[in-house]
Amino acid sequence: MRRSRSGLVDAFEAERRRIERDLHDGVQQRLLALTMTLGSAELEAEGQTLALVQQAHEQAEQALAELRTTVRGIHPRVLTDHGLTAAVHEIADRSPVPVHVDLALGERLPGPVEAAAYFFVSEALTNVVRHSGAGSAQVHAWTEAGALVLSVSDDGKGGAEARPGSGLEGLRLRVEAMDGSLRITSPPAGPTTVRMTCPLP
Repeated sequence: MRRSRSGLVDAFEAERRRIERDLHDGVQQRLLALTMTLGSAELEAEGQTLALVQQAHEQAEQALAELRTTVRGIHPRVLTDHGLTAAVHEIADRSPVPVHVDLALGERLPGPVEAAAYFFVSEALTNVVRHSGAGSAQVHAWTEAGALVLSVSDDGKGGAEARPGSGLEGLRLRVEAMDGSLRITSPPAGPTTVRMTCPLP
C-alpha cells in the first residue's frame, strides 16, 4: 500500500510538471506574442479603433499576468530550481500579513516532499490572510527522526478546522498519501498552529 501511495504521488507530480511546462511553453508564449502584436497595433490605430486596441492590449496583459500566477501555483519554478527554503521565502514575501520564516533545513529534500511542503505553506498562509484576522504569522521547519516537520502559526482569531472540501482537508489527504500526518491546533480566539509531519524516504 505504501508503494502504491508513493506511485500515485510521483505520478501526480509528473503530471503537474507536464501541465506547468505546457502552459509555460504554449499558452503563455502565445499570450505574450498577442500583447506584443497589440502594442504594435496601438502605434497605427486612431480614434475609436485606438481605444479598442488599447482595451484589448490591457485585457491581454491581465490574462497573461493571471496565467503566470496560475503556472506558479501549479509548480513554482523557484521550488524546482532552488528548493523549499527559497520557495517558502517567496510565498512569505508576497503575503500581506507579515511572516517570519525559520527553516532549519540542510540539503534538498525529495521532490514529492518539497512539493507537499510548499503547497502546505501556501494553503496555510492563504488561510491566514483570508480567514484569521492575524497580524503576523510564522513558518518553522526542521527534520526529526527521519521526517520533515513543518508548522505555520498565526496570532489570529482561531477556529480553523479541516472541513470536507476545504483547502486544509485537501492538504490532510495529500500528506496522508505520503504516510504523513496533519495536526491543527486552533482554539477560539487563537492562536492557530497547523503542523505537518512527513516521513523522508
